[in-house]
Amino acid sequence: MKHLSSFFLFLSLFNLTFYGSTAQNLIQKTCKSFSKNESSITYGFCTSSLQAAPASQCATLRGLGMISIRLIRYNVTDTRCHVKMLLKDKNLDFYNRSRLKVCLDLYSDAIPTIKLAMKSYNTKKYYDANIQISAILAGATTCEDGFKEKEGAVSPLTKRNDNTFQLSAIALSVMNLVMNNNG
Repeated sequence: MKHLSSFFLFLSLFNLTFYGSTAQNLIQKTCKSFSKNESSITYGFCTSSLQAAPASQCATLRGLGMISIRLIRYNVTDTRCHVKMLLKDKNLDFYNRSRLKVCLDLYSDAIPTIKLAMKSYNTKKYYDANIQISAILAGATTCEDGFKEKEGAVSPLTKRNDNTFQLSAIALSVMNLVMNNNG
């Protein structure tokens, strides 16, 4: 009996180690492929973003897709809040205020869009989820580009827009793999 309980303990530890390292390998392989084939995705950002999510340690490829979509949701929600805080600054000039208002609209629209993308992904309506996530990616680009219309203007949202862009690109890339694997 003692040997049997030792065996089950070993088996449990083996499964935890194997599946944990398999998920880590999945993240690393996936991110390596994405960063190699998609110039907008950096390996470090991809791995650190996906590994930071609690469920990523044992996720399948399809699970990584949902994790990446959730990361977009957290990002756009937080960015919207940040833009609202920036707009409270009484010393903000007209140009920056008007650009931030456009970004606020874009990120406000992104919240229901990403919720819809989550539903589409869950029901395997990948084409719809692709369109919805692509709209969020385009919104981040539009927000950032708005600040470039005036020479010398600097976007206070460059890092956040880039994060939204990369998270969206990761989600789209994962979704493409899932679709190609009949996910």
